[in-house]
Order: sequence, then structure tokens, then C-alpha cells
Amino acid sequence: MSEPTKGFPLPSSLEIVPGTEAAQAAYPYYCQFHEGDDERFWFYNSMHFPEPMHHFDMITAEAAYCALGSFNTRVHVLPTTKGIDHRIINGRVFIGGVAVTDPAEIEARAKEFQQRAFYYYEHWEDLYAQWKEKMKALIADAQALSKPSLPDLEPIETTHTGKGVAANHDLIDTYRKTLEGYFRMWHHHFEFLLLGYGAYLTFFDFCKKAFPEISDQAISRMVAGMEAEIFKPDEEVKRLARRAVELGVDDRFHDGMVIDDVLQALDQLGENGKAWLQELETSRNPWFNVNVGDGFYHYHRSWNDDLSMPFAALPGYIAKVKAGATIERPMERLIEERQALIADYRDLLDTDEDRATYDQLITLAHRVFPYVEGHKFYCEHWYTNLFFNKIREFGALLRDHGFWEKEEDVFNLTHYELESAIIDLMLAWSSGSDPIGPRVWPAKVAERKAAIKAWAGHVVPPALGQVPDVIDDPAIVMLWGITRESLDVWLSDGEGDSNELKGFAASSGVVEGTARVVRSVEEINRLQQGDILVCQVTNPTWAPIFQKISAAVSDIGGSMSHMAIVAREYGLPAVVGTGSATQKIKDGQRIRVDGGRGTVTILEEERVLEDA
Repeated sequence: MSEPTKGFPLPSSLEIVPGTEAAQAAYPYYCQFHEGDDERFWFYNSMHFPEPMHHFDMITAEAAYCALGSFNTRVHVLPTTKGIDHRIINGRVFIGGVAVTDPAEIEARAKEFQQRAFYYYEHWEDLYAQWKEKMKALIADAQALSKPSLPDLEPIETTHTGKGVAANHDLIDTYRKTLEGYFRMWHHHFEFLLLGYGAYLTFFDFCKKAFPEISDQAISRMVAGMEAEIFKPDEEVKRLARRAVELGVDDRFHDGMVIDDVLQALDQLGENGKAWLQELETSRNPWFNVNVGDGFYHYHRSWNDDLSMPFAALPGYIAKVKAGATIERPMERLIEERQALIADYRDLLDTDEDRATYDQLITLAHRVFPYVEGHKFYCEHWYTNLFFNKIREFGALLRDHGFWEKEEDVFNLTHYELESAIIDLMLAWSSGSDPIGPRVWPAKVAERKAAIKAWAGHVVPPALGQVPDVIDDPAIVMLWGITRESLDVWLSDGEGDSNELKGFAASSGVVEGTARVVRSVEEINRLQQGDILVCQVTNPTWAPIFQKISAAVSDIGGSMSHMAIVAREYGLPAVVGTGSATQKIKDGQRIRVDGGRGTVTILEEERVLEDA
């Protein structure tokens, strides 16, 4: 008798958390589970959406997958995979890849891919320089959008200039331009990304076949020590720490400081205090236009909007500078290791043909890497901060007209609902009557706030449906770390050694220490010196807190996930893609992280920390 096929729960078996049915129904129809979805495989995108999504924030998934699919399916024409469908239940985003399995279709798409993708590879530097100019122009356009407002009466200039358009029209014009820019940004985001992953995955596959014993980490270390804009914000914090010591104002920075008080004190301190504040302004524009998350939630504010993250790192960096310790990324060591690895493995190849292919593939992997990490600064951070702040301005305007209590309440509406609320206000302003929204939205906003709270406490399965035999989408494998092998590990939950978790060996080193389970960016300040960070996922803008921790473990992520890349760049032992670390490891437990083997061992039973 054969064993029953293992699988994850079917989408149709999931129940909406009681009391949140109306909030669930408010998500657009095309992202609800439908008949036929049980036949497909889905996995929870906890890497990008680790927390329940507010209704407006769902536009992030919508715009991103719209652009990703366009480039996979229609622009670059990837031979074996198309786009990604997404569904939302209980505020969580599940995604499913659309594979190409018909050999004839794969052959036809491969011909298209050859002429399209290879054009990008051959002209990578020129096209990437052009890409940066496009992004800077898009950012400038977003910055130039007017702040939404409605005067009591139209300014007399409207009459004198013959403008012919009243102020309420500006609201819908600005709103639609805001959305258009956001959707356009995501197209720019994916213009190069999958080609970048594809180039690395091709090199990865070559190495695995040529050197069967090579580890994933050894391959990834061959692209370590690269420069990219996303590392720049943390480098600016380090620069500010050094300047604080040089200017003799370092004693102003300490754990628990009130940032406004520090800024005011420096302003009154005299020449050196003002000099440091000038250095801060230099860092803020543009490098503090990064947010504390991954750019996908409205409440992950930018460093410029909330200086807590960079200022939390300053005392630690200052202490190291004064102690004579280095606070730089170990670039020389990374580059030396990279070059040695590349040369050592090249020597193992038998033929000139293999060596030529190897040289070509590693060169291409190096060429694409600056974009793979650097694009995040322009897209997920700088542009997204502008986008959510513009929506926040609409929230304030509608708040002032009685639609809700707080400007942040606007994020409880879908983007369709927000447009209807704006038009409601436009109609009321033009007719001189009262808008309808204040009688509608307060109750719905309260209902959806309650739903988000209920969903946050709901356990989410890592995947849904039957596991496919093969997963070969480069984004799913390299970014999310979803492979057939990792899914089998997740399905074997409860089998084998219950005190050991397996994941991707992201960054080498063995460390034992106290686990600190951080479930959201708001909990970062719970980290103590020497803790091992255990989280669903992290991102490059958490780099300033890497000086505090001794190792990192995540639920999700592949060998080229941002956490894996950043950990390698900072020489921090890390295991990513464990699937369930935040569920199995308890706050305060002593654990061992082996970043070379990709294992995490729970060494002792839970010990609840007083300050946890």
C-alpha cells in the first residue's frame, strides 16, 4: 500500500477569520481565491508581505506582479516560466508561478528570449545608465506633484489667466498621476531584475554541474564584495559616527536618546554642533530616503520621516570608532576571497571550452549584480516613500473634511475606494453640499482596523495545494528560496530532530547565542548586543543593527535574497529559508547557527526574558 501524497492545505479549506468577512470581501475580486485554484500550488509570500496587508497597501502586490508578469511573459519572454498570480486571504498574500510545460511553446519562447534578453546582456551598462536616468526623472515627477487641497473659493488668478479648470479637478489629476507613476515604477523595477537573477542562476547551474561538491554559498561568495547603492545609507551612518568623534560631539549620542532633544542641543552647541547637523543634511539627501521595511507597507516610514533607525546605530558605531575598531564592510577580504574562489574553481575545469564558458558566465554575473541590489534604493525605497506620503496627504485632506479621524486611516481603503472618496469630495465641493463619505467610511475603517488586528494573530500555512515536481522560476528559487527540496523539508514538519532546522547556508560561521524573535520592524529595538536575530525576513536597511547581532536566521529567503547578500557583505553568519524559525524558536532560547551547513540547533528549552 503506497503512502498518501503529502501536500499543504487546499485554498478552499482555508477559513476566513470569524468577524472579518466584510474586510476580506473588500479586497478586489481578482485577488480572492476562486474555483480551480485548488489545482495549483501557492506559497505564502512572507518575504515581501510578512504582516497582514492594509487594503490600500495591496496595490504594492498588484502593481509589482503586473510588471513582473509583463516582463517575464511578454517582454523578455522567459522560456519556461511566465508571471506570478496572487491571491489574498486574511490579509496574507499567496503567490503561484505560471510555468510553461509544452515543449513546442518552450522552444518558440526560447528563440524570442535569445534575441531579447541577450540584447540587454550585451548592452547592460548603457541600458542600466539609461535606467537610472529614467528613475531619477520619475522621482522628480513625483516630487513635483502638488499637495492636494481645496480652497473655499477659486483664486482670482483662475479667472485672470483664463485657466478654465477649477481646483477640484487637480485632486483627481494628482491622484491618477500618483497611481500611474507607481505602476510605472514597478515596470522599471522589473526591467532588469529577472535577467539579473537569470544570469546568476545560469552561472549557478554551470558550477553545480562542473563541480558537484561545490556549496551554494561558495558560488554566492564569487559575487560578494560588490558595490551597490543600497549599502550607501548604512555607510552614511558610519560616516556620521566618525564625524561625531572628529568634531567632539560624540557624547551627545547614547541609547535611549530623544532625537529631537539631541538635534536641538547640537544646534545650540556652537560651530561643531552645527557642522555635524550639516553633515546629517548631506546624508539625508538622498541616502536617508530608505524605509525601515522593504517598502511594501505604508507604515514602514523612511529614515527621513523617522530618524530612529540611523540614530539607534550611532552609539554603537561611535563606541567602535573610539575603540579603534573598524566599522567598514570587509571589502578587501571579500574581494580577495572572491578572486581566490574564482581562480581555484577555474583551475579544476578540464577544457578550454569549459574555462571560456566559466569566464563568460562569472563576468556576466558580476555585471548584473549592481542592479540586482542597487535598484531597491530607487524603487522600493525612494520612490515608494514619495508614493505613500502623497497618499498620506490625501488622507489628511479627507480627514479635514470629516471622512475619518486620522490621515493614516486612508490606508484602510482600496485604491479604487480612495478614488471614489476623492470624487465624492470633488462633487460636494462643486455643488456646495456635504460629502457622503463621512457617513460611510468611519464604520468601515473601524471594521478593517479590527480585521488587521485579528489577522495578525492568525497562524498562516507556508504554502497551499499540491507541491509541483519542478520549480524553475529564477525569482522563486533565487529570491524566495522555494525549491522542491525546501518544500519537502517544510512538509516533514515534526519528523526527524525537532531541535534542528535546515535552510540555505547564506553566510558562513558558527555562533551560539540567545535567540531574539523579531516579528516586525517595530520590535527591532528589543535586540541586545550579541543576540541572534530570528525573523521572517529582513532587508538591507536593517544593516545598521547588524553591528549588534552575532548571527541571523530567517523563515524565508534564498541564496540571493537580500538578507543572504547583506549577511555575506557584513561577514555575519546566517541561515535563510528555514520555513518556520519564528514559530519553532522561542524568544530567549539558546541556539547554534551554522551558516556554512545551513542549520540552526535549539540548545535549550525556552527561557523567557524579562525585557522580551
